[in-house]
Amino acid sequence: MKKNGKVFVVSAPSGSGKTTLCRGLLKAGAGLYPSVSATTRPKRPGEINGKDYYFMSKADFQRWIKQDKFLEWTRTYGWYYGTPKKFVGELLKKGHDVLLSIDVKGAMKIKRLYPGSVMIFIKPPSLRELKERLKGRKSDDTKEIKKRLRIVNKEMAFAGRYDYIVVNDSITKAVDALKAIVVAERRRIKRRGKNE
Repeated sequence: MKKNGKVFVVSAPSGSGKTTLCRGLLKAGAGLYPSVSATTRPKRPGEINGKDYYFMSKADFQRWIKQDKFLEWTRTYGWYYGTPKKFVGELLKKGHDVLLSIDVKGAMKIKRLYPGSVMIFIKPPSLRELKERLKGRKSDDTKEIKKRLRIVNKEMAFAGRYDYIVVNDSITKAVDALKAIVVAERRRIKRRGKNE
């Protein structure tokens, strides 16, 4: 009997480098399949529809909610974000391990749906560094940055509910740590959840 794949969830406060680290992990040959989230927020420079996100209108996103097409969804910073159910389910049934890069609220929903999920929380080296990273992105104005920083403490409070914490003080070291977690979890003898 073929085993279902494993879900790896990565969450972080905004600006902690979650997207960069997940891209690095995928490039490092960890054998993970990325789940592409849907969002109603505008594209940032360099982002590609279907690769970085599925960019949707608010009306289409709300239609998907009504049709129960998301594993989880949330509204953050005024935009909707969600994980398409069909895509993830098909990968897991084929025995593929899936990487979800989602916020803490969505992560808690995934943990309930897939109790064997591997939960990884990315922390910035410091709040000062986080503020500088948000400014450096040049994708948010001062008002938006302040709003994001207010939410950081709430998000950081969820760190204790995760299996692992990785501090992103160096992209190379953090990607290496993430890859080591994936390798270790695949070698686990004792299984933790029903989806494995």
